Amino acid sequence: MQFEDFKINIKLKLSALWTSVMFLYIYGDYFELYVPGKVQGLLNGQNMLSTPYKLLLATIILALPSLMIFLSLMIKPKWNRVLNISTGIFLTLFTLFVGVSSFTEWRMFYVMLALLESVITSIIVWKAWIWPKN
Repeated sequence: MQFEDFKINIKLKLSALWTSVMFLYIYGDYFELYVPGKVQGLLNGQNMLSTPYKLLLATIILALPSLMIFLSLMIKPKWNRVLNISTGIFLTLFTLFVGVSSFTEWRMFYVMLALLESVITSIIVWKAWIWPKN
């Protein structure tokens, strides 16, 4: 006796993977508030995003996964595949860099989240690369 299963469309898989990445980003930003000195740095303006341009750049980068949740469902397969591969590669490299540069005692959670994010974005690249053909 086997459990019932059905084939899930690649667009739904990609969207679900991007949703997971988005949640991990949110958890990382929330948990960082518990790092000693972080909240005080936010209040007195002494943090990594201390200029409007740095804040804009961070916003653009962090908006990518949330946009990909929607775009993975809506864009035609040819461009969808290209966008998922290129965005996935960029964010894999970006989160690996964040993970490596966060290797301190109080940011080990960031390293773990960056590793998970990198694994998921690598899976996104792979799934998009092997996109099924009709």
